[in-house]
Amino acid sequence: MTTFLIGIITGALGVAYITYARRQTKFVPLIAGVFLCVYPYFIDSWIWLCIVGALLLAAPFVIDF
Repeated sequence: MTTFLIGIITGALGVAYITYARRQTKFVPLIAGVFLCVYPYFIDSWIWLCIVGALLLAAPFVIDF
């Protein structure tokens, strides 16, 4: 149940990143948004879901081009 909720939250944040990237024409938030929508399907542990999700959420702020 926990992984399901984390997947829903990261998917919603991924859609928000994709929308932001399309409006601002930025590439890194677009890729991070796509990965945020897809990665919960491949990871089973909730700890790794949180770690990877945090890294993907931070990526557009760290990588800026």
